[in-house]
Amino acid sequence: MKEQKAILLLLLTSLIWGLAFVAQSVSSESVGPFTFNAIRMLIGALVLVPFALPLIKAHKGDKAYWRDAIKGGVLCGLCLGAASVTQQFGVALSGAGKGGFITSLYIVIVPFMSLACGQKIRKSIWVSAAIAIIGMYLLSIGEGFSISRGDVYLIACAVLFALHIMVIDKTGKNTDGIILSLFQFLTAGILCSAGMLFEQPSSAAILEAWLPILYAGALSCGVAYTLQVIGQKYVRPSRAVFALSLESVWAAIGGALILSERLSPKELAGCIMVFIAVLIAESPQKSST
Repeated sequence: MKEQKAILLLLLTSLIWGLAFVAQSVSSESVGPFTFNAIRMLIGALVLVPFALPLIKAHKGDKAYWRDAIKGGVLCGLCLGAASVTQQFGVALSGAGKGGFITSLYIVIVPFMSLACGQKIRKSIWVSAAIAIIGMYLLSIGEGFSISRGDVYLIACAVLFALHIMVIDKTGKNTDGIILSLFQFLTAGILCSAGMLFEQPSSAAILEAWLPILYAGALSCGVAYTLQVIGQKYVRPSRAVFALSLESVWAAIGGALILSERLSPKELAGCIMVFIAVLIAESPQKSST
């Protein structure tokens, strides 16, 4: 697959994730963060089973393949589960505005992680990061920005999501995307299920939130995270992260269209700046040879 086609997969991923913020907002009125994430991760795994069966048969007896697939899936699942739950706690304490901005810090954390791993980062990526951060600020932050306990959760969440992207880059090259996603959802679902026991949700509460949970599980997990794994096979992390960061823009648009939330001129300016940042990051690179 060519890199430009893979970028389109990542853009579709960001769209599905962005609309999932609407589902997350609606479901938070009925169930806790562990319950929401446990059920949606397990639904995501269930959705992938029919597609994974042919691949399981194709790699039957290949011990090296399954060792890498399970190892990668578990590592990705630990990062994904921890990041998702940490984000929920942070948003509950600091609010959705700060949550959207601080979580988006992963777009600048990833280039630093890539640099630490010995990858060269184009100057345009740093320019894009600066513009994107300003855009995220305009899009998500109101008056009185300060660091609180909730903000600390969200900073940890941003680091975990950045680490998730890097782990996928390191472990997803030699493993089928569907298989890797299946193991990561099972791992994240089991991890969140342990916390779900402490929340003790009622069946009535879960049924009340069944539609947003189903969307988050089948599409945001089953489809979008799998598209991320597949797309990242052909796109460098420092470049992929900008396509994925558009989820904040889609979330703002989804909130306006579905939840009747109005975008202020400042928020619209933020959306435009994020789009500009992505366009700069996606601009063709001149060959140095």
